[in-house]
Amino acid sequence: MAATQRVVIIGAGIVGANLADELVTRGWQDITVVEQGPLNLPGGSTSHAPGLVFQTNGSKTMTRLAQYTVDKLRSLSDENGMPCFNSIGGLEVATTPARVEELKRKLGYAMSWGVDARLLTKEECLEKYPLLNKDLVLAGLHTPTDGLALAARATQLLIARTQQAGVRYRDSTLVTGIEQTGSRVTGVRTSQGIIPADIVISCAGFWGVEIGAMAGVAIPLLPLAHQYAKTTTVPALANRDVNHRPNGMNASMPILRHQDQDLYYREHGDQVGIGYYGHRPMPVVAAFFLELGGWERPFWYEANAQLLHALPAQWQPPPRDTWSSRYTSPITAVEAWKTRNAVAMYDLTSFHRVQVSGPGAATLLQRLTTSDITAPPGAITHTLLLNRQGKIRSDIFVARLEPDLFQIGANTATDVAYLAVEARRQRQHTPTQWVQVSDITGSTCCIGLWGPRSRAVIRAVSNDDFSTTALPYMSVKRATIAGIPITALRKSYVGELGWEVQTSAEYGSRLWDALWQAGKPHGLIAAGRSAMNALRLEKGIRTYGVDMTTEHDPLEAGVFHLVDLDKKEEYVGKAALQSAAQRKQPPLRRLRCLTIDDGHSMVMGKEPVYFGGKPVGYVTTAVFSYTTKRPAAYAWLPGRVREGDAVVIEYFGRQVKATVSADPLFDPRGSKLHREDTGADGFETPLKNRL
Repeated sequence: MAATQRVVIIGAGIVGANLADELVTRGWQDITVVEQGPLNLPGGSTSHAPGLVFQTNGSKTMTRLAQYTVDKLRSLSDENGMPCFNSIGGLEVATTPARVEELKRKLGYAMSWGVDARLLTKEECLEKYPLLNKDLVLAGLHTPTDGLALAARATQLLIARTQQAGVRYRDSTLVTGIEQTGSRVTGVRTSQGIIPADIVISCAGFWGVEIGAMAGVAIPLLPLAHQYAKTTTVPALANRDVNHRPNGMNASMPILRHQDQDLYYREHGDQVGIGYYGHRPMPVVAAFFLELGGWERPFWYEANAQLLHALPAQWQPPPRDTWSSRYTSPITAVEAWKTRNAVAMYDLTSFHRVQVSGPGAATLLQRLTTSDITAPPGAITHTLLLNRQGKIRSDIFVARLEPDLFQIGANTATDVAYLAVEARRQRQHTPTQWVQVSDITGSTCCIGLWGPRSRAVIRAVSNDDFSTTALPYMSVKRATIAGIPITALRKSYVGELGWEVQTSAEYGSRLWDALWQAGKPHGLIAAGRSAMNALRLEKGIRTYGVDMTTEHDPLEAGVFHLVDLDKKEEYVGKAALQSAAQRKQPPLRRLRCLTIDDGHSMVMGKEPVYFGGKPVGYVTTAVFSYTTKRPAAYAWLPGRVREGDAVVIEYFGRQVKATVSADPLFDPRGSKLHREDTGADGFETPLKNRL
């Protein structure tokens, strides 16, 4: 985006005012902020939120954002030196042994993300917060740099600072519509007239639904009532000098969280504010489902419990501790065993599928991806999307169905939006190279049929040729199964022979039933996300958003094999990668595979990793590797840490020894994926159903 474009921000609360400030800092000049109320009295959350800032979060991104927020608020003060942040610290207490263990895990988050924190004993908690009930509290997690944000004060200072920099504010101005031409905004219609705009950003909080509707954009936002009450005067807090300070500065004890009762507390002078946020569990049906990416996904199937008695001893998982056993089941071992030794079906319907079509489709994908996707129809290319700094935006699978028709296996809706935006830009620049980007996830379904006996299953329901000669690894073709039109993609997330089988949504149930019946003689079962996650890590497959993000480049993430620096076309991020290659400097960090030395101690992900006695990295994904019969994990570590080196993972205060191992752990030569039709493996012979 050009910094000369006209920007209109809707909403002058803490978000809108801060966004204006961030844009000014980055050189943007033509900025207008529209506010329906008076500037000196922001409405919405800015003036009503209690202002608690707890930095430690399971998400590294959210933790970094909170740290940046604290730093920025600390940098703001008025002419009298009054700050916008009260660094009184944060204290989360535990009243049950299980919560004490969770605090240990949160301490691991803090250490992994670089937040100063430590566990406190009961006595230390009482010293920090004398009002605690000594008969209930067992321990606490203290973060000295947490505190209270004075959002209303910060907003006024940001407004003043940005006004001096040339930002225009229009208060008491109601937005009534968004002007558009084609797919682009041209202005904001208000009660005071139309404001021309090239970019419109909604910072309207819970009014965002209405603003989105004006532009024809559905905003999935639902305002909810939030319980927050204040006590009367607390005797122990009465008659203190701090009580006479402005709201937010009239507190001296840490902000307090009591997660066992979904409560949080903060001082208001001689009173205490108490907030409540309740959570309700998700209902569970048939399989065990967990929410992931907005979808309820089966993590394992309870029907497979009947096979636990037949599970070979070498596939039996070791006992887990209380925390790592949450949301897991020994049934996962059955599903992994079946996938490696027979065949399993995986529901992949929630995976994003996108069609990219039109005369400019190949040009678009050549410009955005790191690989040459101009192979003839029938080819699948695993490739990367990068940003201009050469960092990983996503990894995607590009299947060429026809010369001007591609299907993309994407990670998130963000990938879809990126492709759509770039398609519009290409059409505007070169109208003859138009491209249509369509998200077909909701109108299609997908089944992963994987395992050494998958070919026997597919032959029982289709007359099409699924041999390696007709459909090699990383290729695609249209076919029929039991009379159902399908698209078969020869690729695998688990490192075994098989296909992703896709069809339209109305045929989904029939497709599942047809494969299910054909697979019974071959020991077919349904398998869930837990088994797939374990098997994909064994095979060295990274998960975008967990193992690698836009923080990382392809070399350090271990996916440089997806980059073609000799590709003749320029693509986003190529120049940055070439520049880095010319410097010939080894990566400062790498994503490494770890295996746990004792063969049974589980970790869960996001724990700090020590090398040479110092915390140097953190775990991303952790699984029990059923094939190698020991826990395994991915972790970001300094580049100096080599294969074979010993490291230590801190898990709930316990030291777990691990070794940097070769990656992948399973089938490094890919022989399973490229399995040929030798006729000598016996896979055409039906198995007993117990296997």
